[in-house]
Amino acid sequence: MSITTPEHDAKIAKITFASVYPHYVNKVEKKGRTKEELHQVITWLTGFDDAMIQELIDTKVTFETFFAKATLNPNAHLIKGVICGYRIEDITTPLTQQTRYLDKLVDELAKGRKMEKILR
Repeated sequence: MSITTPEHDAKIAKITFASVYPHYVNKVEKKGRTKEELHQVITWLTGFDDAMIQELIDTKVTFETFFAKATLNPNAHLIKGVICGYRIEDITTPLTQQTRYLDKLVDELAKGRKMEKILR
C-alpha cells in the first residue's frame, strides 16, 4: 500500500501552483496538446475558469489554497492509477490526493488520451 508520509504531504501543501503550472503547459505542448486543453482539464477538476486560473498563478497560491478554493468535480474519485510512485486511490491525505488527481489528468492529456476519457 502506497501511503504518503506527513513530510511528503506538508511539502505538497507548500508548493505553489504557479511554480508547477509552466511544467504542466510544457509537458502537454511537447506532446502536441494545447494550453486550452490543459485549462479544460483544470476547469473540469476544480471548477476554475481561465480568469481564476490566471489569478491563482499571479497570486502564487500554494496547492493548499488552490484546492481549498476549488469545487472538486464529483467524479474526481474515478481518477485512479499510479503517479509519482503512489497509487492515487490509496492516498489518505485529501490534499495530496487532489494534487495527484491534477498530475494524473495532465499526464493523461500529455499521453494523448481522448478528452472524453480524461473528463470522466
